[in-house]
Amino acid sequence: MSFASQAKPKHSKGRFMRTDVQHFKCEISDGIATIALDRPERKNPLSFESYAELRDWFRDLHYADDVHAVVFASNGGNFSSGGDVHDIIGPLTRMSMKELLSFTRMTGDLVKAIVNCGKPVIAAIDGVCVGAGAIIAMASDLRVATPEAKVAFLFTRVGLAGCDMGACAILPRIIGQGRAAELLYTGRSMSADEGHAWGFHNKVVAADELLGEATALAARIAAGPNFGNMMTKTMLAQEWSMSIEQAIEAEAQAQAICMQTADFERAYNAFVAKEKPVFEGN
Repeated sequence: MSFASQAKPKHSKGRFMRTDVQHFKCEISDGIATIALDRPERKNPLSFESYAELRDWFRDLHYADDVHAVVFASNGGNFSSGGDVHDIIGPLTRMSMKELLSFTRMTGDLVKAIVNCGKPVIAAIDGVCVGAGAIIAMASDLRVATPEAKVAFLFTRVGLAGCDMGACAILPRIIGQGRAAELLYTGRSMSADEGHAWGFHNKVVAADELLGEATALAARIAAGPNFGNMMTKTMLAQEWSMSIEQAIEAEAQAQAICMQTADFERAYNAFVAKEKPVFEGN
């Protein structure tokens, strides 16, 4: 069984043009890509095809010149119910070890693509956000939620380990080892209040404000120095495996590179002129 996406990226002078996706919704406007799973009648489960297409989409995003931030939105009152029971879990019980490893590596590649896409990703979480849906939210840079948001890492509830798609590496870094261990062992839901208090959610807002709040946050970030944002995201990911000494040196190099950008000079000139800088991403 192959999990490779058949969709081909469309580029024009390095600009990201892929809105013609087949397995999720995608709109690009004013430098912000808004995407969402699109099976609201089933609480937006993932399929083999949507996993692969999202993986490829986020990989291509690294080279996009016209996308500066991403909002991964909810749809129909829910974020995602995770892997589809009938389309994914059922077939997995009939696969060989080789096929299973191909699948688990592919799902992990989606997380790596989100982490390494070079653009800030904001998850806008409403309602159900469980299993692989919770992983996508976890892999995002920032999370805005509604009071109705329920986040659960359900893997032990279906007889699997809690260590799926990087959960044991990433979740403790967000909410702490003990809290992460409880959620991963028990599979219970984390409420919106818990998520906010523990640092998983950056903000909790009413459902009718969710997309607007997430988009406004994305716009604020996208209006900043986009090359600098890319460097920030890169360092946030790479420094997990560095010593303090290595991290300080890596940041020295990254900052020296950013000091050669035109945006750095624009910021200086604007400060001298007592004006607000207008960044252009170069």
